[in-house]
Amino acid sequence: MSNFFETICAISTPLSFGGIGIVRISGECAYEIAQKIFNKKIVEGKINHGWVIHNNEKIDEAIVLYFKNPKSYTGEDVVEFQTHGSPVVIKKILNIIISLGARLADRGEFTKRAFLNGKLDLSEAEAVLDLINSKTAKSALKNASNLSGALSIKINEIREKILEIASRITASVDFPEDVAEVSYEYLIETLGKIKDEIDQILSNANSHNIMREGIKIAVVGRPNVGKSSLFNALLNLERAIVTDIAGTTRDIITESFEIDGVCATLIDTAGIRENEDIDKVEKIGINQAKSAIEEADIVLMLFDGSVGITPKDEEIFELCKEKRGILVSTKSDINLSAKNTTGALLVSSKTGENINKLKEIIFKEVMGTNVENTDFTTNQRQQESLKNASCFLNNAISASRACELQDLILIDVKSALISLGEITGEVVNDEILNGIFDKFCIGK
Repeated sequence: MSNFFETICAISTPLSFGGIGIVRISGECAYEIAQKIFNKKIVEGKINHGWVIHNNEKIDEAIVLYFKNPKSYTGEDVVEFQTHGSPVVIKKILNIIISLGARLADRGEFTKRAFLNGKLDLSEAEAVLDLINSKTAKSALKNASNLSGALSIKINEIREKILEIASRITASVDFPEDVAEVSYEYLIETLGKIKDEIDQILSNANSHNIMREGIKIAVVGRPNVGKSSLFNALLNLERAIVTDIAGTTRDIITESFEIDGVCATLIDTAGIRENEDIDKVEKIGINQAKSAIEEADIVLMLFDGSVGITPKDEEIFELCKEKRGILVSTKSDINLSAKNTTGALLVSSKTGENINKLKEIIFKEVMGTNVENTDFTTNQRQQESLKNASCFLNNAISASRACELQDLILIDVKSALISLGEITGEVVNDEILNGIFDKFCIGK
């Protein structure tokens, strides 16, 4: 953190042609540098309109916003130049600012400074990145809730309960003549309830991860069982080419769509067939299809419902045995064979029959049937800290049941506090900070 007090700058909008581009400066010299290249007096809390000028040359017409510390995102003096969205102009302004004494910001350094200056706690800082990377409107709402402090509030509530127990044990250990020992029955009951709260949060970890990262769905089956037709029906657009010629799909086709707030990547694969007269290109497509099965979170295993499940279908389904799979009987608009359809969902890409039902089944398969509607989500780092806290509390409960010395029980209770403190940043080190903020873009 030796360079923490240096003035930093960065482009905070995508470097592409657009209506507006933003260059941000933060630090002790932010105002001084900005004023050197702006042709009017920059006033705090006002929209300052004028020209960016350097060496008597007009660079661009701009709006300048000045946020004086501590009333800024980073808690430092912050100046933002809002210019026309020309990459050439934006980069020129950035280079001028650097020539006047600022340095280019590291990844996530603006948000890192906001955390270090107490403007955000660590979970809120992580929510900034999650909000930027949100893949659906539903996940954006959850991440915005985290940014507003929903997760922090919950974690702090739990920490307060643990802190109270730690304080009572400490008092009884340090002043045994004045403070009665905490009863083991109380410790078992209270610590158990706190552990249950943490475990309840962890029970939704899988759904939180899926909400954040999305899922991959592979559509597999023999040639001409209706894979591309179903692919188009789920997307509700004509994305893949559909013909009655076997082997039409030779390459992997992917497209994203949303299932009840979850971002899903749908993968249309080449029809899998072996020991037949197929060309080199189709063989490559088949190999890619097999790779798609390995990478998928869930597999839609298709067979032609008008024919029934054939030995070739069964061979393909065997490739999917290690995956979560949904058996789908296609072409339900045709006279279906009654054989081999047990357990399969009958769909018709032509009429749309059960397409929405299939989406519901996919959602339940990946998210579970009992997803708690919490106001926040957790990421993998936070989940690891929660798991550690739960483990320490479990140790403390076991020790309480064995009526061990309470100063030994206190060690596990304090360790649980430390683990939860890692979530909000009460307890933090450079390794944790670098691991988080290195994932940010430079301008945030």
